[in-house]
Amino acid sequence: MVEDESTDFLIIGAGFSGLVIGEQLAKAGWKCVVADRRPHLGGNAYDKKDEAGVLIHPYGPHYFRSNSQRIVDYLSQFTEWQPVAYQIKSYTEGRYWSFPINLNTFEEMLGRPSTSEEFEGWLKKKRVPIDQPKNSEEVILSQVGRELYERFFEGYTIKQWKRHPRELDPSLCARIPIRTNRDDRYLREEFQALPKEGYTAMFERMLEASSGLELQLGIDADEARARWKHRHLIFTGAIDEFYERRFGPLPYRSLRFEHESFTAEQLKPRESISGKPGFWQPAMQVNYPDAELPFTRIVEIKHATAQKIDASSIVREFPKDWTPDDEPYYPVPADDAAALYQRYAELAKGEKHTSFIGRLATYRYYNMDQVTGMALAEASRLMTRYGNPNMTQK
Repeated sequence: MVEDESTDFLIIGAGFSGLVIGEQLAKAGWKCVVADRRPHLGGNAYDKKDEAGVLIHPYGPHYFRSNSQRIVDYLSQFTEWQPVAYQIKSYTEGRYWSFPINLNTFEEMLGRPSTSEEFEGWLKKKRVPIDQPKNSEEVILSQVGRELYERFFEGYTIKQWKRHPRELDPSLCARIPIRTNRDDRYLREEFQALPKEGYTAMFERMLEASSGLELQLGIDADEARARWKHRHLIFTGAIDEFYERRFGPLPYRSLRFEHESFTAEQLKPRESISGKPGFWQPAMQVNYPDAELPFTRIVEIKHATAQKIDASSIVREFPKDWTPDDEPYYPVPADDAAALYQRYAELAKGEKHTSFIGRLATYRYYNMDQVTGMALAEASRLMTRYGNPNMTQK
């Protein structure tokens, strides 16, 4: 191994956080190294074509959306966009349902046409009066009542988190919209799209635009810190791992993915289910809330990418307990987890030459646009602190 190399900023993690902050600092004239233990860039947002030629998200679907024009404009330097209205279904009781809950869902329950007024009246009778929900169960009960909560939310949440919704922060289920009109989009944000050629291509262009940004793959954090002398460290990994889990491991949920591809001939019998040729299921994502099924959802990302290919691929997603050998996909949104994180956060406050950014380093579920904004803001703070070499040279 080459030793005693130096850089201005050493960035651990080549996902959204690491690449965005690296691009900004390198553009300002700083020398940056981004190191990642995986053999590819992009973190969990990495995408690739599988053996069938289908562009897939190997680490689960990444649905980009934002209400920030500033974030969209920044990323648009590196990609064109494929507009998407992300749509999902829920499969339970032997049938597909419109989801998130909307007027179409209500009509499917009744077996006849209805109106927003009738649905709102029905909900008023079913809602449990809870003024200030204290957990995710109370959030949904206060919005739709017990019948819809048990049909669509309870089993799914228990499978996903291995905790009952009443043990989880109210913000978790509050993210899911409830509508009395026919708007069946999964997400609320104004801008909803995918990078036209994929996330990986977008990240590669980020690197190409930054001559002072060096990418090193297959190198873990300890090896990188030993190899590169640095003025400042930017850490995007799990904060408890950074501190060698001195207070014990933070709880995470991990995932196992089961991929399956289909030729055009294999897809033909599915047309009555998917509703159109070349697809396996009727929506990009189908949730499976029934407790007896071990997976939570099946994703067929071709619905969103609009890739022109006869084949298609699906991914079944199986939540699992996290161990140090697994990827920590989701911080657990619960009081005990938040209390433990605060102990690590207090240690982080004392680090003069280390920044912690991203979902794992701040132990919070952030969307990709929020992570991008966090990285841009931290880059600005660091340039204020350390100066701007390009400006100094002028």
